[in-house]
Amino acid sequence: MKIIKETPITMVELKQEVEKIKKKEKEPNLRIQKTEEYLNLFVHLKPEGEKELKEKINKLDIPRLKEEHINKIIDILPVDIEDLKTLLQGYTITVSKENMQKLIEVMNDIAKKK
Repeated sequence: MKIIKETPITMVELKQEVEKIKKKEKEPNLRIQKTEEYLNLFVHLKPEGEKELKEKINKLDIPRLKEEHINKIIDILPVDIEDLKTLLQGYTITVSKENMQKLIEVMNDIAKKK
């Protein structure tokens, strides 16, 4: 097997892929079952909400914020700047306080619609 391309995805997108696999296979393996259990516990957005959130974050045009960062933000859905700082500490990225505030505002806007 050869990996052609790696693309980061959100847990919402992964949940959709797991659903496709379950439809194909009559009895999904243990790994798929455990993944589905985990996703059911931690995924709180619907696919439409995830797409809307991703579009809004991309429109903010925050410097150095890459797709992998955006996906992780969508997965975790931080509710305040401290949560967002904690999340971004795992990456070598610096985001200004103003841009963090914009991200939190977008997050809270989507959370109200849930």
